[in-house]
Amino acid sequence: MTAPQASNARRQRVAILGSTGSVGVSTLDVIARHPDRFEVFGLSSHQRVAELVEQCVRFRPRVAALPDQARAQEARRLLSERGCRTEVLEGARALSQLAGAGEVDAVMAAIVGAAGLPACMAAAAAGKRLLLANKEALVVGGALFMRAVVEGGATLLPIDSEHSAIFQCLPEDRRAWGQRIDHIVLTASGGPFRGRDPESLHTVTPAQAVAHPNWVMGRKISVDSATMMNKALEVIEARWLFDLAPEQVRVVIHPQSIVHSMVVCRDASVLAQLGTPDMRVPIAYGLSFPERIASGASRLDFLQTQGLTFEPVDERLFPGLGLAWQALAAPPGATAVLNAANEVAVEAFLRGTIRFTGIHTVNARTVERLAPALGPAATLDDLLELDRRARDEAARTVRGLAGH
Repeated sequence: MTAPQASNARRQRVAILGSTGSVGVSTLDVIARHPDRFEVFGLSSHQRVAELVEQCVRFRPRVAALPDQARAQEARRLLSERGCRTEVLEGARALSQLAGAGEVDAVMAAIVGAAGLPACMAAAAAGKRLLLANKEALVVGGALFMRAVVEGGATLLPIDSEHSAIFQCLPEDRRAWGQRIDHIVLTASGGPFRGRDPESLHTVTPAQAVAHPNWVMGRKISVDSATMMNKALEVIEARWLFDLAPEQVRVVIHPQSIVHSMVVCRDASVLAQLGTPDMRVPIAYGLSFPERIASGASRLDFLQTQGLTFEPVDERLFPGLGLAWQALAAPPGATAVLNAANEVAVEAFLRGTIRFTGIHTVNARTVERLAPALGPAATLDDLLELDRRARDEAARTVRGLAGH
């Protein structure tokens, strides 16, 4: 599937899973700039009913999806009062129904966490243009998810700024990637705690952890940035996206968030994608690939750029990053366990149940306890059961840490 080539071509129908989050809102902003190329077919939200209704009133999608029956009924009432005829799907399968709908051309997967995996699998199996902002689909799904992409004939386009940067530095012919790449370098801003004394992290509050210096993101991913678990998950995602050995994925701190990632080629050339830190850039590229369209982002002014610096990762400050390579070296399924443990741990930290430093403790102990008994997952149900087991184990660790 490719984007329309002319104004009289049929517009690309887009479904946005997680439309009320930061990536979903940015996607709608890009789409609104190109009404001749795109139309919104469907939207979804987990619980922000009022915001979803406002989006439906503005963009008039055919379908909206909410997993909760009560919220779905509220959405129907509000839409009716506003004269909007959008159909509201509800229940656990609503997202997968939307993602796999025959009328949909492209799916923006912007749901945070493993909850987005079934819908991503449905989009892949249905052969959609899948714009993947849900890194957990690959962290949890791994080989099973990539097989669904290949067998379904889907077009997989990464939306995380780092993975989009790598993708933009590589030829369109994926068969040439292995001959081109020596290794890749994912950049990380360092988050709000770069340069701090590791001992001081014990007293970090949720408000401090979500205050990212460069990016506007949701609470969960902001905490992941503060711990650098987001980068650990991105290492795992990159391993699958670009079919790399774990040791071919490296990470450096780049505080300015201007160089979004780099490809180091076999001839020692380095290819990098640069730009202002604005998610609309990779979103626009994913929507229009292989073309390029206006994103609405401000252009990078080199004369105003104060300098680009790079630093090694302080493993004492960010111990969670190393869990990426440990999980990749463990039996299959360990990366799914790591992701589930992290979701439980971050939620507990945001509730005030455990300390910031407890997030790493929960993650490390959960992988350590479950990894020896793991094996390959043959089906989506196997992955979901593994996710449940990991959450139960992580919750036990949280209870042990509570109040400490």
